[in-house]
Formats: sequence, C-alpha cells, structure tokens
Amino acid sequence: MHGLSLAPRYRLDDTDPWLLGIDPSRQYWLQINGDPQQLATIPGVVVQSISDLREIMETVRSLLPGQRVQFQRAATCLELHCIGDNLLAIADEVAGAPVWHLFDRETLESLLMSAHPHWQCRPEDVELGRRQLWHSFQLPVAA
Repeated sequence: MHGLSLAPRYRLDDTDPWLLGIDPSRQYWLQINGDPQQLATIPGVVVQSISDLREIMETVRSLLPGQRVQFQRAATCLELHCIGDNLLAIADEVAGAPVWHLFDRETLESLLMSAHPHWQCRPEDVELGRRQLWHSFQLPVAA
C-alpha cells in the first residue's frame, strides 16, 4: 500500500521555485515543494491554431467544481479537475502514488498559454527536453 502523497498548491507569486521550466514539447517540469530532487514532468497542451487554444481556455474556464477534462496528446494525457472556484488540479503519479498538483486558476491558465502555436521555450529549457529524450533511450524496448 502506498502512503499518502501530497503536492502543494502552486501559485505565480510563490516564494518557493516550483516551475523548473517548460520544455520544447510543452511538458511542465515541476519541483515538488521547491525540492530539485523531487521532479515531476506533466504533459502540457499543444495546439495547431489560436482558435484551438481559445477553445481549450474556454473549456477550462467553464469547469465547475467536481468536473474534469482530459486533453489527449500522442502518448500522454493531461487530466484537469476542478476542485473549487479558484482551485484546479492536474492528476499525476509521483513515486508510484497518485497525486493531484493543485493550482489557482491564474497559474494554470498561464501554464496552458504555452500551448500557443508561436510559443517558444527558454533556451535553458531545451536541456529539459534533451533530458527527457535521453531518459526514454534508457527504457527497455517492448518486444
């Protein structure tokens, strides 16, 4: 049985550095509780047009407490849950246990803006993407 896993509520004005970066594939790299040894990578959203981004933002803004929405990617899915008027959660798994990363609405919408078709990551966040790619090369190949 797994222990209870908690993730903090992330806000744009947090004093603890929680957002390590957003890599070129729009994955969010989070430092849980500001701890660089506790990393979580969460799939972001990628869209082809501004109208697709507007649709996603409207969907998220229309969520009511108790509702959830999923945004599919090629191999992953971003699952959002509305907990309250200004509290949203991204479902994830950390150390083998299910967790919800909690966000206020403004912070989550800011992360989702990286889905914009013309968005570019910071040069230092390209290395995060390389790290993820290198990790995938270390995994066994399915037969």
